[in-house]
Amino acid sequence: MAKPALFAVDDDPQVLRAVERDLRQKYGENYRILRADSGESALQAVEQLHQREEQVALFVVDQRMPKMSGVEFLERAKLTYPNAKRTLLTAYADTEAAIRAINSAGIDYYLMKPWDPPQEKLYPVLDDLLADWTEDYKPNFEGIKVAGHRWSPEAHRIKDFLARNLVPFQWHDIEQEHTSCVILEKAEAEHPGQTLVVFPDGTHLLEPTNAQLATKLGMRTTAEKPFYDLVIVGSGPGGLAAAVYGASEGLKTIVVEREAPGGQAGTSSRIENYLGFPNGLSGSDLARRALTQAKKFGAEILSAQEARSLRIEDPYRIVCLSDGAELRCHSVLIATGVWYSRLDKPGVERLTGRGIFYGAAMTEASDCEGKSVVVVGAGNSAGQAAVYFSQHACEVHLIVRGSSLGAKMSQYLVDRLENDPKMHVHLNTEIAEAHGDDYLSAVTFVDRRSGEKTKIETPGLFIFIGATPQTDWVGQTLKRDDKGFILSGSSLAQGESRRPKGWPLDRDPFLLEASVPGVFVAGDVRCQSVKRVAAAVGEGSIAVQFIHEYLRDVRGAGDGL
Repeated sequence: MAKPALFAVDDDPQVLRAVERDLRQKYGENYRILRADSGESALQAVEQLHQREEQVALFVVDQRMPKMSGVEFLERAKLTYPNAKRTLLTAYADTEAAIRAINSAGIDYYLMKPWDPPQEKLYPVLDDLLADWTEDYKPNFEGIKVAGHRWSPEAHRIKDFLARNLVPFQWHDIEQEHTSCVILEKAEAEHPGQTLVVFPDGTHLLEPTNAQLATKLGMRTTAEKPFYDLVIVGSGPGGLAAAVYGASEGLKTIVVEREAPGGQAGTSSRIENYLGFPNGLSGSDLARRALTQAKKFGAEILSAQEARSLRIEDPYRIVCLSDGAELRCHSVLIATGVWYSRLDKPGVERLTGRGIFYGAAMTEASDCEGKSVVVVGAGNSAGQAAVYFSQHACEVHLIVRGSSLGAKMSQYLVDRLENDPKMHVHLNTEIAEAHGDDYLSAVTFVDRRSGEKTKIETPGLFIFIGATPQTDWVGQTLKRDDKGFILSGSSLAQGESRRPKGWPLDRDPFLLEASVPGVFVAGDVRCQSVKRVAAAVGEGSIAVQFIHEYLRDVRGAGDGL
């Protein structure tokens, strides 16, 4: 971060050098000392500082300068840096003008020339002024800035990607605020209606893809090695657990992640029933800890990459990626998890990303401050989201299709919801319609028993229903059930045989092994899995043990591992 500046302006070279020397001697450690020999050149420098969003704490300016007096300069500089302290350097004959300037131009102080010794006549005055300035000083945010329209689906996607990957950023709603960032103002003028991402080095991208963001942020998007023992597709709790155990046990391991670590669990605002964390932890915190642990043991993490197909060329398994690259390996673990099912009601599809979101979308919480929020779902994810939004909204409406909360939700969350005065739980209820032109403005829900409809105004509808597995990319390579969940272990049994048709080995499939030897599955994407974070972590770690056994079989068959 650039240090705040102290700016000296004087047309007399000797005086200017003396001011600069004394300022640098006393304040050079904490401030940058800048100088200019005229008001015109000083204003140009001030504009450049403003464009770079750098701060000026103090101006020390000579009154008698040709073309532009010190008072005239300070009045114009005040428009750009209204909070900077302003000090006028005057000769004895100019003291009355300096006093008038204090009253008319808001100048903070005037100093008589010469000011020797500075320890008595300069520093005490400037110390007081800088102390006052420091009390109100807020350092500029120097990270990534995102500017766009609040209701833009692209803006939401970019914010969600950055937030879930734990990348700090500053959001600017160009409809609601006047930002001081000149770059953002210029970008809005040149690209109205589009989302802009500005990076600390001054470069920017217009509505970048996740892959472009990942590359710019220095995330790994291409594999380092030509071959791996284990390719893990998905970095939810199951995938990250497998990465930790696989890498720590010497397997050359790589993880492919489409969006962000943590999967569906990573969007949870607070997980309170995970072993070892009595005070709970957020899904993003759990993902961060696991990711750090996996990297510590040498696992590679590919960000913003998506598996598009799986090919078998015995004894190798090949995962084809969205950018055309291929990962060759001996074993694959699929831990792509599930995502929420689409809500097929009038207005929902059209307003998705414009006030309607699947998952917690915690980046939108600030926009719901003091307003009503609607959450749809009856599982733990819905309950955690409702509790989280209750901290921001004036009221939360939880829409539950079933007749009770306890059927799918942990009791601690049920208790929390029932004791929250902001919470309104609507059982036997479903969404009927979403209303709004350019963005969500209201939601109508209906009581399934009486048919009574209720319409409430809301800027946010958050959907947590169903579970759709992310498995289309495996095509016909692996056996799946009619909903797309991957079959493994005993669920592959056909009639009296414990082995699927075409199984080539002289043993039954391992517990978490899919219909192709060497391909394993863990977590919510597995058929008949237990939809809990701890269960996914357990399956991910257990799968690594089976992978070791599979690799030993391959070695025994003379593969040369």
